[in-house]
Amino acid sequence: MKFLLSLLLSTQCFAGTPNFKKVVQIVFENAGYAEALKEPYFASVASQGALFNNYSAVTHPSQPNYIAMIAGDPLGTLMDGQVNLQGDHLGTLLTRKGLSWKNYAEDYPGNCFLGMQSGAYARKHVPFISFVNVQSNPSECAKVVNAEAFASDLRAGTLPTYSLYVPNLNHDGHDTSAAYASNWLSSAFGAIFSDSRVMKDTLFIITFDESDSYIRKNQVYTVLLGANVIPGSAIPTPVNHYSVLRLIEDQFQLGSLGRNDARAVQIPNIWR
Repeated sequence: MKFLLSLLLSTQCFAGTPNFKKVVQIVFENAGYAEALKEPYFASVASQGALFNNYSAVTHPSQPNYIAMIAGDPLGTLMDGQVNLQGDHLGTLLTRKGLSWKNYAEDYPGNCFLGMQSGAYARKHVPFISFVNVQSNPSECAKVVNAEAFASDLRAGTLPTYSLYVPNLNHDGHDTSAAYASNWLSSAFGAIFSDSRVMKDTLFIITFDESDSYIRKNQVYTVLLGANVIPGSAIPTPVNHYSVLRLIEDQFQLGSLGRNDARAVQIPNIWR
């Protein structure tokens, strides 16, 4: 049965269409696909949504992947560091379209902080703050916020069109483990994932920046979760961070950044 479902998905035989109004992307750190999937809550989330079993990060180490997720390319970022990038990104496209976005970052000090680290906050995992057109524009920089604002925005019904939620160095598994990250996701988002009012119009993307190995395939756990997603889907199509970016661009009719997003493999039809 699972094989048949995968085959149908890979040939896009379902008649559903994407029907979500908001996206929340949550990014974890440095674990391979199998390592993440063996953790109970990550496995539970996968069973509720669409699990990509051939999804790859685009490079190593962490920061180039974060940049690629929102810019369609690492833009010359080869290592983790303090970079200041020129050019457009997903936030630019959303703003031009009159749509909203925020980068929620745990332990972020606020006030357009450009330092490398503050406690368990790491700038390298918060890609929007590395763009000059965010740093130099107070209204755009104000969209990078401490993650404490997420709960209040959710309660008020004011989540933006696109949210990038970045856990701190403990909660994302970077300084702990995939097991720790899985338990944190259950504690922080389990009730949200069970709230039909939230899930009705929201697509959650739960992913990892990169695998834990520079030798083996850079395969990572990625799940799409929401009321519009066929639950229990297993997706064999080879996709990557650029494919998710393209999905967001296409859904909100943003156009393309003209980089790898423009030629990315499209997400198969997993919609109901």
